[in-house]
Amino acid sequence: MAGIAEQTVTAGKFTWFYRESAPDRTPRESPVVLLHGLPSHGFCWRYLMPTLAEAGFRAIAPDWLGSGRSDKPDRFDFRYTPDAFVAALGDFLDAAGCDRVSIVVQGFLGSVGLQYAQRHPERIERLVVLNAPLSMAARLPWTMRQWGIPFVGDMLTQDPLLVDRTLEGGSGFRIDDRDLATYRAPFLESSAVGRSLLMAVQNMQFAKAMTELDIGWQSWTKPTAIFWGARDPWLDVAAVEAIAAADNIELTKLPDAKHYPQEHWSEDISGDLIDFLRREVG
Repeated sequence: MAGIAEQTVTAGKFTWFYRESAPDRTPRESPVVLLHGLPSHGFCWRYLMPTLAEAGFRAIAPDWLGSGRSDKPDRFDFRYTPDAFVAALGDFLDAAGCDRVSIVVQGFLGSVGLQYAQRHPERIERLVVLNAPLSMAARLPWTMRQWGIPFVGDMLTQDPLLVDRTLEGGSGFRIDDRDLATYRAPFLESSAVGRSLLMAVQNMQFAKAMTELDIGWQSWTKPTAIFWGARDPWLDVAAVEAIAAADNIELTKLPDAKHYPQEHWSEDISGDLIDFLRREVG
């Protein structure tokens, strides 16, 4: 099984931390970039990445700015808006040597990857979605909304157990203590990650972002696969089914999975995901 290397790259004025699994042969043409949601980081792709590398794909999972082990700039240097994240993602892809990519997104904030894809379709080979807000039907759940409330959010986002409660609550299953320790580590090392989480929620411009995505799907033509945990407590599958009615979008429902399907259902996802990435584009 391919391993996972830990690396950093400077993109613009910020340093990104990312994990990479590389095949032991010449990789397929487009790297696969996997983008996490809140309050996670790139570690969440630990099960899928080696499988992708074994199939011949270069798999790259960055920690968003403000998350994990990437830089956590203050609000004067980085605005934590969708526009700021979209621009920063473009800088990261340039610095990591990724011209055209297939993007895999999951969760709240992972949705910024969808905005990037719709704004820059010339750089996208394929798009894959795992339980992320896709349209105006989505709502930011109270679990996350409260992280952006002044004073309340300041306290909540400094609690490392926020990670345990959210990831296990959203996935519906226990996560191994060693894995939770990895997720929790950035919160224990510095208060900066909590402040960044607070600012990301406060500046998410959620309704505006969902309106943009809703409009963008109408002209979206890139091959797209959606793997959806049907028991997601925060996002309704009905809105996804409407989007998946397009000829270029296919939907696979995971009947027992919830919001973070990559945590417990990677084996169920990986085969269909690799088939989708390998498929010839008509």
